[in-house]
Amino acid sequence: MGIILGLVVTLACLLGGFMAMGGHIGVLVQPFEYVIILGSSIGTFFVANSMKVVKDTGKAVMEAFKNAVPKQRDYLDLLSLLHSLMREMRGKPRSEVEAHIESPETSPIFMAFPAILKDKAMTHFVCDYCRLIIIGNVRPHEIESLMDEEIQTISRDTMKPKHALQDMADGLPALGIVAAVLGVIKAMGALDQSPEILGHLIGAALVGTFAGIFFSYAVVGPIAAKVKSVREKKVRMYVIVKQTLIAYMNGAMPQVALEYGRKTISAYDRPTIDQVESETLGAPAPAAQAA
Repeated sequence: MGIILGLVVTLACLLGGFMAMGGHIGVLVQPFEYVIILGSSIGTFFVANSMKVVKDTGKAVMEAFKNAVPKQRDYLDLLSLLHSLMREMRGKPRSEVEAHIESPETSPIFMAFPAILKDKAMTHFVCDYCRLIIIGNVRPHEIESLMDEEIQTISRDTMKPKHALQDMADGLPALGIVAAVLGVIKAMGALDQSPEILGHLIGAALVGTFAGIFFSYAVVGPIAAKVKSVREKKVRMYVIVKQTLIAYMNGAMPQVALEYGRKTISAYDRPTIDQVESETLGAPAPAAQAA
């Protein structure tokens, strides 16, 4: 919604200002200039990126339009899941804990948080490191180093759509110049025509330069920035898991370990201590959930 509102305001101010100066909107209607610029830009986008990145870019753009960032409910669910798992690891034998992390789809703990269970990448991340913890012979600083490396890898992968869109935005002004040059070439072939016709052709050519710069800095560039913002907030969920589990490995009680994770959440979305305690201490035990 924010992207659409921003584009509406941008177009209204741009076209309104142009008309206020005495310009004619019809001059900007040059469909073939837009075909040259946008078609070439999309073509080079496919050349520069793998099909996996192309598909992920489409997904990332939809996330940006929907502002699909984690909400406070998502943070509370994640902290509650970690609390339940840490209680299991602290008070149950290894065989019982393994049942949850080996088959999260059938685990009453994970089934209590369907939104997290639906996120396969997050589910695997949590299960993998809980598995390493219950093995018992891995030191906390080794786990922390491994987590940092994996989070960096996840961050690089999730940012590929942003970089692809930014590269596209960087190339649009140059493609606008290409379209303008083609328009000038067409105009040179009409030098024997009247000044009115020649002026129209030159104006149409200059629309190409305008369109390339406009699409770069007012459309694709801002969308790339929005994609970056949304994806960074999604990656922050992994940092919460890391801080919580490392604190637990260093000897913190489950409820105290949650505070390490809670503090990594942005102050705009961070639940209060009372909210976290209400979600975790007031939640039924896994055995009761299973029943």
